[in-house]
Amino acid sequence: MWKEFRDFIARGSVLDLAVAVILGAAFGKIVTTLVEGILMPPIGLLIGRVDFGSLFLTLDRSRGIPASLADAKAGGIPVIAFGQFLNDVLGFLIVALAVFLIVRQVNRIKRAFDQPPAPAAPTTKECPFCISTIPVRAQRCPQCTSNLTTAS
Repeated sequence: MWKEFRDFIARGSVLDLAVAVILGAAFGKIVTTLVEGILMPPIGLLIGRVDFGSLFLTLDRSRGIPASLADAKAGGIPVIAFGQFLNDVLGFLIVALAVFLIVRQVNRIKRAFDQPPAPAAPTTKECPFCISTIPVRAQRCPQCTSNLTTAS
């Protein structure tokens, strides 16, 4: 069993997957920072000084309307925190676009390598008089001695 497990782990595809998961997690952090720290603040400023991460909808108004999402969580007031959802959707779209662009480039490179080489130019031809095979550059057939320049 240990040998099978070691062989499974040593496969290239498993190691590639592990590297992809680690890089994906790091890339996710970068995208989260990009969305929450760089993209959403200017959008919120344009809309009217709105912080998307703290947008929420209060479900139980009998306990009062909290001033912030942190106050609602501290008070145990049920809310729908849709601002963070908007941030996460935008982050997902950025990650999806980045993955799409990477896969598109990889596929383009693979197609370039998978194309068969161009066929080589022919080096021989047939004599139209005796049907023997002769070099392409021949002007006279070595078999029947016919002049090939007048035959063309």
